[in-house]
Amino acid sequence: MTEHIAPARPLGAARSDTRRHRPGVALALILTAQLMFVLDAMFVTIALPDIGRDLGMSANGLSWVPSAYALVFGGLLLLGGRAGDAFGRRRVFAAGVLVFAVASLLAGLAPSAPWLIAARVAQAVGAAFAAPSVLALIMTGFREGPERNRALSVFSALSGSGIAIGLIVGGVLTDLLSWRWVLFINVPLGLVTAVLTPRFVLDSTRLPGRLDVTGALTSTLGVASLVYAVIRTSGSGWTDPLTLAAFTGAVLMLGLFLIVETRASQPIMPLRLFADRGRAAGFLGMLLIPATMGSMFFFLTQFLQTALGFSPIRTGFAFLPFAVGFIAVSTVTPWLSVRLGARPVTLAGTLLVAGGTAWLTRISTASQYFPDLAVPMALIGTGSGAAFLALNIAIMTSVPAADSGATSGTLQVLQNVGASLGLAILVTVFEAGTRAATGPANQVMADGLSRAFGVGLVFAAGAILVALTVKSRPPAT
Repeated sequence: MTEHIAPARPLGAARSDTRRHRPGVALALILTAQLMFVLDAMFVTIALPDIGRDLGMSANGLSWVPSAYALVFGGLLLLGGRAGDAFGRRRVFAAGVLVFAVASLLAGLAPSAPWLIAARVAQAVGAAFAAPSVLALIMTGFREGPERNRALSVFSALSGSGIAIGLIVGGVLTDLLSWRWVLFINVPLGLVTAVLTPRFVLDSTRLPGRLDVTGALTSTLGVASLVYAVIRTSGSGWTDPLTLAAFTGAVLMLGLFLIVETRASQPIMPLRLFADRGRAAGFLGMLLIPATMGSMFFFLTQFLQTALGFSPIRTGFAFLPFAVGFIAVSTVTPWLSVRLGARPVTLAGTLLVAGGTAWLTRISTASQYFPDLAVPMALIGTGSGAAFLALNIAIMTSVPAADSGATSGTLQVLQNVGASLGLAILVTVFEAGTRAATGPANQVMADGLSRAFGVGLVFAAGAILVALTVKSRPPAT
């Protein structure tokens, strides 16, 4: 039987954890937070055109709205997991949700672009400390057997359907109210969750240890400097002093990160995870696939609303081919990976992503939603769903149980870094393409998008090569 050790009871709590624990209420609170984190990215994606118009942001500036969040979330995710182990997952979870809710309020009130980006960073800090505890609280707070299985089933269903729900609800909020409401909606949900969690959610056993704060900060600052440098090149060139300073800072911070990780007693990202060639290839794939597909939402959201005149609601529904493909293939990929091995499934998935990206390079003012956009969306959704899950299976089954937590966190970090860095590169290409193009605004946008997706196709080709080197089956244990 799992032992539950809770921290000191909050003031005013008169009953024990066992008596006040209500499994249904606890699960609702945990999943409310999980749904907020999953939906937030989709909400903001649909609202990007309105945000850009309202705050006067260029494509480069607008790219920081999702990228700032992804970079900080990915950079602090492992630290958040260790903080939950050391200080109590329930306490860290509730504090993270509270920070996320307050930051969402500040983001919704943003009068300027810097204010919004700073608030997005604060949102990411809260999410990075709360999100790692979601699954852990389910595993330790529900009895093994039917109770835990039901909780995990609901968790999986909500997480998997979050893409579709987020795109549609985000479109409704943006269209009927304002882009600010895609952020305001987090406030009441987050406050209620943070207040009720100490009362209804059971805590887990604490595992004291060192927090690798230096590793988390150096990695986050290093990647953020690199993304900033890449984005700045589009407007200021490669020889601009600030651009060169940002590249230099990125090299120094990432170099320091490697040094810290080799010497830390409990590194946030154990470098031994990359010693196995097949696993390292899988990690590289988790960088390249998000770099390819992450920009699709950013660019097509603006093309649909600007060039094709779609409303935010219609834009949300327009992405359903991606969501349906992603969710549908996720249900059969585990079975296929066991029967066929991870390599062929990953390869098939990356080929579909490449095919969809190649189709999008043909985008023009004559493009229609179907088939010019809907079909490649379905291909990318299906392919990325298969490749992501197959790579996760291949990587997670190749590590000992003691490293499973660090490996899972590393996968999430690499996904966020890949999406941010890929978006920075493709936005830079897009900006260069629009400056070189002539003609009506929609034609200029289409030319820029075609060039950007062309570079995305290079990322996809790299993912195909990586898929060929992934270990098809885990080593015998």
